[in-house]
Amino acid sequence: MKHLLNTLYVTTQGAYLAKEGETVLVRVEGETRLQVPIHTLGNIVCFGQVSMSPFLMGLCGERNVAVSFLTERGRFLARVQGPVSGNVLLRREQYRRADDPETAAEMARVMVIAKIANCRTVLLRAIRSRPEDTATGTLAEAAEGLRQHLQELTAPVSLETVRGKEGDAARKYFSVFDHLITVQKEDFFFRERSRRPPLDNINALLSFLYTLLAHDMRAALEGVGLDPAVGFLHRDRPGRSGLALDMMEELRPYLADRLALSLVNLQQVKGKGFRRTETGAVMMDDETRKEVLMAYQKRKQEEITHPFLGEKIAIGLLPHCQALLMARCLRGDLDGYPPFVWR
Repeated sequence: MKHLLNTLYVTTQGAYLAKEGETVLVRVEGETRLQVPIHTLGNIVCFGQVSMSPFLMGLCGERNVAVSFLTERGRFLARVQGPVSGNVLLRREQYRRADDPETAAEMARVMVIAKIANCRTVLLRAIRSRPEDTATGTLAEAAEGLRQHLQELTAPVSLETVRGKEGDAARKYFSVFDHLITVQKEDFFFRERSRRPPLDNINALLSFLYTLLAHDMRAALEGVGLDPAVGFLHRDRPGRSGLALDMMEELRPYLADRLALSLVNLQQVKGKGFRRTETGAVMMDDETRKEVLMAYQKRKQEEITHPFLGEKIAIGLLPHCQALLMARCLRGDLDGYPPFVWR
């Protein structure tokens, strides 16, 4: 089994990353603040005004360390990648299945089923943890609605129908998301999903975590030789990682939504850590962003028994495991893709 390597998140503005032997140096104003052996890293993610020497980029390419550059807000800008190790036969099979409407619909259907089931689990767990809460009835009603969507997807349907059910389920889930926030209601409330830019604190937090998850999913797919750009649910669009977006859908509720709710409800993030810009966009300050990154890393180190593999793995390896299962499915080693369903 693959080992979970660390991700180096660099958020200090003006930082410069350089190579020294087999290590990564992080320098700020000419002073070395951190030195990390390259073999301990799986990813480097740079936020905002962070630069890197070409020699370090080359070393990362050689050692298969994924490097991504994001804006301070978390919007993806660019990625540095070494020689592509993708299996051409595997990728050709991926493209063939993505181009076949029936096969694409079936792959999308199982991923959407997992997404809806995991969203429903988030709601059911909230009901169980707060049985006396006045919102329990509303949450139960939404969970029942999601159950009905799951029933409607038990048989093969067209890709357009899958997309429609996914959209309906997402609206139902987010219609009660505000009830999952139990404290700091003046600073953290959910009215509707807003992106690019996020218009309130909770949307800013969710968008940032989704960006981190998308990065991990994209790196995992490339790691097993798949093309992250060609998906089944999300169709081709220049610059869009369709397959990474497809496969992160089933992981969003478990890895991102729960963490966002936990950070707010345990008051690990505070309203004062967010600010509204002149355009109306909401951004996290540096301290809050570091707090979220540390919580994300800590979450990834926790362990879970994978429902399909039956092995105990670090949660941070879930993207890799699902990418591996997708590759095995496309090679014909599995009858179908087994999505991650949280139990």
